[in-house]
Order: sequence, then C-alpha cells, then structure tokens
Amino acid sequence: MDVAFNEENEDPVTKSHDPFAGFYLIVFRAFIARLTQTRSSADLRLVARHPEVYGPSDDSFVLVDALLAEKAHLRELHPRLCVEVGCGSGYVITSLALMLGNGKENIKYIASDISEAALKATAITLKAHGLCAELYKVDLISGLEKRLAGAVDVLIFNPPCVPTLDEEVGTSAWAGGNKGRVVIDRMLKTVDSILSKKGRFYLVTVTANNPGEICQIMRRKGFSSRIVIQRHSEEESLHVLKFWREKLDHSSGSDKSLLYSRCASALHVSLSHRLSRLVSFK
Repeated sequence: MDVAFNEENEDPVTKSHDPFAGFYLIVFRAFIARLTQTRSSADLRLVARHPEVYGPSDDSFVLVDALLAEKAHLRELHPRLCVEVGCGSGYVITSLALMLGNGKENIKYIASDISEAALKATAITLKAHGLCAELYKVDLISGLEKRLAGAVDVLIFNPPCVPTLDEEVGTSAWAGGNKGRVVIDRMLKTVDSILSKKGRFYLVTVTANNPGEICQIMRRKGFSSRIVIQRHSEEESLHVLKFWREKLDHSSGSDKSLLYSRCASALHVSLSHRLSRLVSFK
C-alpha cells in the first residue's frame, strides 16, 4: 500500500511562526535544486538517517558505481519505469533518478521496503534532492505483481545476502539465511514476470551467495548475465550482476558462450580467492 505521512514528517519551517519562513524555504529548496542538478549520485549529506534503517555502506556504493558505469546504456534504453526493491535510506533510487535525468525525464520510479521507517527515510532523501517516487510497504513486490507485470525497465536489488540461520531472515537488513540466498532466490522467481522486454536487472551479491549458480539459474530462465563491477574488501568480495533477456542480445552464439564463460570464470576465481573468508560484511 502507499505510505502516508503525517505532520511529523512535514518541513519544520512550514510550521514556524517566523513571517520569513516561507521565503527561507523557497531559497533553501532552490539551493538544493541547484546543488543536485549536476550530481550523478545522491549527496550523502542529504540522505536521511534512522537507527532502524540500513544506511549507505560498501554494498550501496558498489551498486551506485555499477549504475554509473551503465549510465550511458541506461539512458539509451529510455526507461519508463524503474523499481528498487528494498530501498532502505533511499540512497540508491535517488542516485538512479539523478543519473537518468534528475527528474526531468518522463520516468516513473517505484521503491518498496518491508520497513515503514525505511520508506519514510527514502521519502525524505528523495525530497531533499527535489525528487519523488511511489513508495510501497510490501515484502519484496508482494501485491504489486499485476501493476509491474512486464513493465519494469530497470530493476535494482541490494538484498539481505549475509549467510545466517534461516530463522534470522527478516530480523535485520543483512540476514540472508542459508548461503545468504533465501531472499535472493525468492526475488529471482519474480524477475521474469515483471521485467520488460528491454529490461535490465542489477543484483548485489557476495561470494558466499555463489553468484555463478545465480547466473545459471537466470540463464535457464532465458537471461544473459555479466559482472558489472567486482570489488574486494578485507572481509568479502562484492559483485554487481546484470541480467537481460537473451533474445535482445544480437551477438552470435559463440559470443554469448564466451560472455557467459568469462562471467563464470571471474566468479570462480573470486570464489577460490575468498573461499576461506566467507564472513558477514554488513
């Protein structure tokens, strides 16, 4: 359902008795609009913080970096609907909107999260950057299937992917259950039905998730894949995987096989390199 916001979420200056409050508000918003015009990612100083909401971290930054690397290609897609599942603080969906035209293009943005606190944080972050999106308090895309069916041009997901006990899933923003895959595997089942013919799906994974196996699962569903960014830290190796429908890939069969082989090879090297370090990073 749509999230409603009460007076507590209004701009404090609008409730002030200062006769110049309205003028200050106009000047402040003009300043923010000018500040964000030239940005390609959200300003961390304007990202809402909340003790119950997972804030921007290494995985958030690598996902935004991957989207920036794909910026020219994403613009060429002329997307009409972009969706982020699990929006958290709103850093990623805001960054995507900025790099695709700063709200000037005719693009609709939808963000979902199971946490109302996260949706409020996302709303504040978007507003601070002069942007807006439809926000839904749902588990993944539950209840939105018909609305999104075959319509999503850009789908982004930074899932709970740290290996934990299955019963811990849902207790934190990072608990991913067995192999960190419980939530990821649920999401993979819905991608084919909501992604448009030209759609692109960007997924953050860690080595413990077995990204190569995820690519195989998606390949059986008719999707090609590649690694957009692979980044190592002391604790873990992060990957941002990109998926798209194979029938849109006009490469020859041998080129497709080579592309998939390179993806699998890179993931295998990463897995071998980090096999002894499968620990939580969030």
